[in-house]
Amino acid sequence: MAGTGLEYKGVSQIYGPIMVIENVRDVGFDELVEVKVQSGETRLGRVTEVTRKAVTIQVFEGTSGLSLSKTRTRFLGKPLEVPVSMEMLGRVMNSFGEPIDGHPRFFSEDRRDINGFPMNPTAREYPRDFIQTGISAIDGLASLVRGQKLPVFSGPGLSHNALAAQIVRQAKIRNESEEFYVVFIAMGLEHDDAAFFRNSFEETGAIKNVAMFLNLADDPPVERIITPRAGLTLAEYLAFEHDAHVLVLLTDMTNYCEALREVSSSMEEVPSRKGYPGYMYSDLASIYERAGRITGKKGSITQMPILTMPNDDITHPIPDLTGYITEGQIVLSRSLETQNIYPPITITTSLSRLMKDGIGKGRTREDHADVASQLYAAYAQYNAVKSLATIIGEEGLVSRDKEYLRFGERLERAFVNQGRDENRSIEQTLSIAWDTLAQLPDEELTRIHPQYIQQYLPKIASEVK
Repeated sequence: MAGTGLEYKGVSQIYGPIMVIENVRDVGFDELVEVKVQSGETRLGRVTEVTRKAVTIQVFEGTSGLSLSKTRTRFLGKPLEVPVSMEMLGRVMNSFGEPIDGHPRFFSEDRRDINGFPMNPTAREYPRDFIQTGISAIDGLASLVRGQKLPVFSGPGLSHNALAAQIVRQAKIRNESEEFYVVFIAMGLEHDDAAFFRNSFEETGAIKNVAMFLNLADDPPVERIITPRAGLTLAEYLAFEHDAHVLVLLTDMTNYCEALREVSSSMEEVPSRKGYPGYMYSDLASIYERAGRITGKKGSITQMPILTMPNDDITHPIPDLTGYITEGQIVLSRSLETQNIYPPITITTSLSRLMKDGIGKGRTREDHADVASQLYAAYAQYNAVKSLATIIGEEGLVSRDKEYLRFGERLERAFVNQGRDENRSIEQTLSIAWDTLAQLPDEELTRIHPQYIQQYLPKIASEVK
């Protein structure tokens, strides 16, 4: 039986956020711990390692001020639990789900294990059905599907915060009768970025359907490891007990992994690639795999983790491991950002592996898949032509190549580029796509069924050609 309720006096070791107690009995892994400081303050921690001789504890608020001889510890016999309530929508919480927005505590609440419950693979339902973000480069070419994990790979200084805020404000499902909420989880955020997100959601009224979990850069790293699990526990409650469709945005997963590395280093664990712990893959999977749909349940959890790639390196362990676990990626480009194109989404390296199951007749529109395929193919040709033009000059190109140059420039300027508050419906996105394809001769549109060309290609453009 875990957790005797006995209080232990004294600690054998303290280093970083870690403390070690020897000669402890009947204690379980991940058990919640109360740590009493000499001043009378009580801090929380959790058991991270159990051996025959000793127990290792992570102290959430850090170990500063703890005494080896006078610290008292009580094992509570249960894992860390966080409050869950419908009243958390429209509110701002800390890493433990406690309100930090100055408003009263939730009137009705339950408490749930922060680790959630493993989703039986045989009970998983295949992700499908379109989520509209209002952003053409995502909706048109890398569509988000209910139950999917679709990360955003960014770089330091790029406009991923503006993109995240815009998705939170605009995301919706086509069936207005079904409940749709957003859980926004921020880890290691600077104070000005936290203020930006709060103001963005409050000024537009989006906050009423958003639950915010904020972990700031000056909060202890151990709390950063708790934050995504607290937010996902609420998401599971909303999705599987209240039949809601929940979109979870996690930013920035790089800050999360840095905290993981710091805590692992404190515990003197053997490092793996670039100093990150060898179990980082399974740790990330324990977060990402909490997305999905369950057979027999109406609700769903869709995830969009956002991470900044150190040195813009997509082979870095964080994006590399994330890519293995998730179903596609949205990649932001520094070169597009310098051209003042927002959002700076790179078409050639962005994809959604589940897109085909969320679009088409009855979900978006019957021509969507053909249009997306044609845009990808034509944009690849544009990049080849642009490379050729840098060598021989644009005047050395044949007329067909010049048409591809005009097409690519229009795609970036009119389709990818849009206002930070511009919310495009999927019909508007597809209309802009057709206007862009009209830059090319009809015979180049080899990936689109003829009936769609006849129905949707702008007639005036066709007549001019």
